[in-house]
Amino acid sequence: MFDYDYIIIGSGFGGSVSALRLSEKGYKVLVIEKGKWWKSSDFPKTIWNLKKWMWLPLLNFFGFFKLTFYKHIGILSGVGVGGGSLVYANTLPVPKKSFYMAKSWSHLASWEDELKDFYPLALKMLGADRNPRLEPGDIALKKLAADLQREDEFETTNVSVYFGKRDVTVPDPYFNGKGPERSGCTFCGGCMVGCRFNAKNTLDKNYLYLAQQSGARVQAESKVVDVKPLGGEDGSEGYEVIWEQSTSRFMKKTGKLNCRGVIFSGGVLGTVKLLLNLKKTSLPNLSKKVGSMVRTNSEALMPVTALDKETDYSEGVAIGSILHISEHSHLEPVRYSKGSGFWRLIMLPRVEGKSFITRFSRIIADFIKHPINNIKTIFVDDWAKRTQVLLFMQTIDSTLRFSEGPFGIGMKTGMEDGKSPTPFIPEAQALAEKYAEIMNGKAMMPNYEALFGIPSTAHILGGICMGKDKNEGVIDKNNRVFGYKNMYVCDGSMISANPGVNPSLTITALTERAMSLIPPASECLWK
Repeated sequence: MFDYDYIIIGSGFGGSVSALRLSEKGYKVLVIEKGKWWKSSDFPKTIWNLKKWMWLPLLNFFGFFKLTFYKHIGILSGVGVGGGSLVYANTLPVPKKSFYMAKSWSHLASWEDELKDFYPLALKMLGADRNPRLEPGDIALKKLAADLQREDEFETTNVSVYFGKRDVTVPDPYFNGKGPERSGCTFCGGCMVGCRFNAKNTLDKNYLYLAQQSGARVQAESKVVDVKPLGGEDGSEGYEVIWEQSTSRFMKKTGKLNCRGVIFSGGVLGTVKLLLNLKKTSLPNLSKKVGSMVRTNSEALMPVTALDKETDYSEGVAIGSILHISEHSHLEPVRYSKGSGFWRLIMLPRVEGKSFITRFSRIIADFIKHPINNIKTIFVDDWAKRTQVLLFMQTIDSTLRFSEGPFGIGMKTGMEDGKSPTPFIPEAQALAEKYAEIMNGKAMMPNYEALFGIPSTAHILGGICMGKDKNEGVIDKNNRVFGYKNMYVCDGSMISANPGVNPSLTITALTERAMSLIPPASECLWK
């Protein structure tokens, strides 16, 4: 009757962990992924190759990077087998104590104790290692730390990269020969462009690779459009999962599969959108909290472009260092590989102001006041080679709510609690100006931030948060969906507090914990 024991929707950090651990326990597992398979040789040399880089199905662009805009936020995310690991900057920080103690979820469990064994496991599986060298952008950050008298708060990053010997291929160095061959990092700065040198520890080289060795199957280029309980309303008799081809605009292939259990791992943009749709149709017992308590890391992305051509800021890993500004805020220099200067097309002078007219006036004034510097910045020979993108993050806890969009199409955002996200953070602005002085550069910002005040985030979280019951959350503390049997959510949408740092490691650790609580197939009674 059942094609699979578990069908996992999405292959990011939550989906990949789930696939491996369930396969190891003897379950028959299928992972359904909307994006494509990517080999190292498939990635573009630069992000100017938009068709290979961006995910824009309407234009027949089926790349691995997606940029999505809402009223309150612009979201950067990954699409493909391996999910966000294909485009993230490799950093694997453990959150500070305030994350575990947040009132939004601290009453559910002692999270620091619950996760103490799973963070080290996640670090090991993802091949975490300290960045071994500082590049000009990191040295500039270290100088900023000294100027702020916070030298002790500067450190190199823990990153998911195989360093080894540059360009030298070796047998699997992580899993006693059970994993794929790896090659030493070339420090090209292309981690977020797609690693073409087989050095980045993306999920298809660890969790997913091992899951396939244990029998799991991965079906790419497929989008799940429906999940229906079989028989009983609570899914106790299993589910029917309906999918359609995601890389074709016309004459799409479709299919139906039956399974005993379902794990949603499509990230906030995938899981929340799908469950909002299904609550109206196939899964009416879902909590009314679907789409609620969506968070970002309250971040600001601040490109600083050097005004001289003497220094190369593109070499290294994507993020090689971090400065802890305070208990609640952090600053990291981010880089792209040489030639990857597409972002230059949307850059404007860094301004702030409460209204469009104020900000637009200040942009014009900046061009008039600093014409030479603006011309140098806009027409720089190689934007990626001359630019560091400062990533400022903090743990301020305000929340959005995602709801169904107009005419039932897509999603829309609304404020739920706290202050609206903003790209105009005074502390971040001051840090960007100081950093620009150190590297003799000019601080810029994306045009949608400067003109419309829409902040950017690469760390969208929540929407399917934990609670003590369905009146408080969508899932329980063990990731089980209230109202349904054998249904879980394991991805960024489950994160129920603001970690203030890259959440990939936390998503991995929480999923490891959730999967550890599922009994082996030989003991499962499917209750």
